[in-house]
Amino acid sequence: MAIRRLPETLVNRIAAGEVVERPASAVKELVENAIDAGARRIDIATAAGGRTLISVADDGKGMARDDLAIAVERHATSKLPGDDLLDIRWLGFRGEALPSIGAVARLGIVTRQPDSEAAWQLEVDAGKVGTVKPAAAGKGTRIEVRDLFYAVPARLKFLKTDRAEDLAVQEIVKRLAMAHAGIAFTLQQDGRTSFRADAVPDNLLDDPANTQRLGRLEQILGRDFADNAVPIRAEREGIHLTGYAGLPTYNRGNAQHQYLFVNGRPVRDKLFVGAVKGAYADFLSHDRHPVVALFLEVPAEQVDVNVHPAKAEVRFRDPGLVRGLIVGALRHTLAEAGHRASTTVAQAALGALRPQNAPTMPLPFQSTFGGGNNSRWRGYDNLRPSSLPGLAEAAALYNAPQGDFSRDATGEIVATAEGLAPGARNEDAGAAPVPLQSYPLGAARGQLHETYIVAQTADGIVIVDQHAAHERLVYERMKVNLEAGRVPRQALLLPEVVELTEPEAARLTARADELAELGLVLEGFGAGAVVVREVPALLGDVAVQNLVRDLVDAIAEYDNVLPLKEKLEEVCGTMACHGSVRAGRRLTLDEMNALLRQMEATPHSGQCNHGRPTYVELKLADIEKLFGRR
Repeated sequence: MAIRRLPETLVNRIAAGEVVERPASAVKELVENAIDAGARRIDIATAAGGRTLISVADDGKGMARDDLAIAVERHATSKLPGDDLLDIRWLGFRGEALPSIGAVARLGIVTRQPDSEAAWQLEVDAGKVGTVKPAAAGKGTRIEVRDLFYAVPARLKFLKTDRAEDLAVQEIVKRLAMAHAGIAFTLQQDGRTSFRADAVPDNLLDDPANTQRLGRLEQILGRDFADNAVPIRAEREGIHLTGYAGLPTYNRGNAQHQYLFVNGRPVRDKLFVGAVKGAYADFLSHDRHPVVALFLEVPAEQVDVNVHPAKAEVRFRDPGLVRGLIVGALRHTLAEAGHRASTTVAQAALGALRPQNAPTMPLPFQSTFGGGNNSRWRGYDNLRPSSLPGLAEAAALYNAPQGDFSRDATGEIVATAEGLAPGARNEDAGAAPVPLQSYPLGAARGQLHETYIVAQTADGIVIVDQHAAHERLVYERMKVNLEAGRVPRQALLLPEVVELTEPEAARLTARADELAELGLVLEGFGAGAVVVREVPALLGDVAVQNLVRDLVDAIAEYDNVLPLKEKLEEVCGTMACHGSVRAGRRLTLDEMNALLRQMEATPHSGQCNHGRPTYVELKLADIEKLFGRR
């Protein structure tokens, strides 16, 4: 068969297959056009999951008559004034949305510019373009899509149920609403309002605390996210990162609640997912995922948004810089959160405490408060796990110091200035003793089941898991030594040669000094090989070949040496777990209070290395509600 040009209608339908995969895709394209038009309010309506009707109305600047006629032609756009695909400052720029939708459905457009006395309308039916006619309408544009995919019935077979398509539309609208807080959104599905977000002030550059964006995120992600998220604000080499990150103890079972926006565009990016996972690696187990909403502002010439027909992916000129910015900003912010744990932990505890059925007889109980023996934290004689020999002995070097506590004239336990943990409040040596109840985690009152410390605060009680809490304290101390480069090395009896390609060997030897700070000593060994002479002692009997190849891959993709750091941190976490105060060990009140004070002074102490909370705080008002006092 001879080569021939395809008919225009078929070309548009092929394009529609890439741009309009389902009703949610059409909604995305139309809403993005409304945002680009400067709309301050966007109303969306769908019926039957978007199959029979999609309507998007905005109050933007509209189109003139001549522009309307061109808008439904392929590759016609007003968003590339300089014809430069490396300088894209709008969400839409390909000029494919309207002709692609019109090729597979019945498309109607009514538009009017604010300074025009007349409105205009145009209809496209399965690729057949009508004539521009006068119409009656307010300023802005209203687009209706009816009978989506009626021109290609085979596509209808691949659509999901109306409910599934409705949820997909909701997700698209919510993501766009997160990125554009200054625009009001309303979504009606089958006559019912399923989503509404009022406009909030969007002058983020004048809002260092990022509170205005938090108002929009709260409308979409809920009050729990607003209560348990910390603000992110960072800048590096012209790239700005803002947003909010959930506390580690506020997490989910999948990564669907991680939102990334690049220049106002919601995207799904593997680099972003990897960066978030790396930043939270110290705080969550592998099957739990944080909740984050991050907004990147990148100079247009440093990001390519033209790598996917649906504009769902982007490519950064310097992915290592972006990954480093995200990881660094998240870790710094989580460190500033200190010992804070999510409020949902307390809510879950209160829910479990609420009585379901009143008992018919009083239940016997036995108090296990106290802790009378004089065991200290320095021994660790009983911490020698057979599966990991030597770890307890190594971790014993990082035991927590004891506090110096006394009682005032009323008998209340107080901390003297000399007994405070580093970084704790009241560091002025001349200040009066501070009642321990005034500290965030309060004063220890006893120990339950030789596992949980009960403390009293000014307005509630705190229950601490002593093993989980001390595990975090030990781990953070190990990390400080790791970051300071104080990593003990172990020389290999026989230096190991690793065969690589010449570029890989060159990249690795160029980072030799950085690797040496982490305990890995290597050097070039001819063309396309390196020889490893020393490894970090913490790694024990490590597979040198695998470690070096992981490093090569990381340097090639991200331009960093994260695999070695992550392996060292993983071992530190294991050592911390086996070298910490164990459940079942009695502590004195001084030991309990010392642990509480160090928790207050240690970053990330609100969760252990596996993402579990280290303490639960119950406010007195909530406890009174349990007993009907409020």
